[in-house]
Amino acid sequence: MTLTLAKPTRRPALFPALAAGLGLALTLAAQTANAQSMEVTKAEDLAGQIGSSETFTGTAYVAPVFGPNMNQVTAGHVTFLPGARSAWHTHPVGQQLVVTSGTGWTQERGGEKYVIEAGDVVWCPPGVEHWHGATDTTAMSHYAIQASDGESAVEWGELVSDEEYHDH
Repeated sequence: MTLTLAKPTRRPALFPALAAGLGLALTLAAQTANAQSMEVTKAEDLAGQIGSSETFTGTAYVAPVFGPNMNQVTAGHVTFLPGARSAWHTHPVGQQLVVTSGTGWTQERGGEKYVIEAGDVVWCPPGVEHWHGATDTTAMSHYAIQASDGESAVEWGELVSDEEYHDH
């Protein structure tokens, strides 16, 4: 008895088509995953403005640093000229201040007034009413970093009076 082996038969090009489709899907997925890219904002493009007299006493220059593109976190760089300060305010999620230059003061309602200087970091817990600004003789700048609770990142109160500002 003689056995004859049949030649392997060619199946339809199912696997190459599947491989090509899978390759295309992987390529599209990679492109989608990489659709976002790094964004660089040059310092000269960070335009600011003088703070409103409803929320600041004196001259405070407020420049947005970044918007809420990361978990509703925003930051601004604020420069207070001597005597300038924020109004009393709270933050629903809290606020971090990073003093970048000068000397200033910060205080929570009913608490001690603290001197803050370049390099200092201040944590203002959620809902704690406070103010911050320059001293009466020196300017101060800081980064203010805060997050929104979905509605707001800050709730403004009344202006800090001259008596409150100068009270030690």
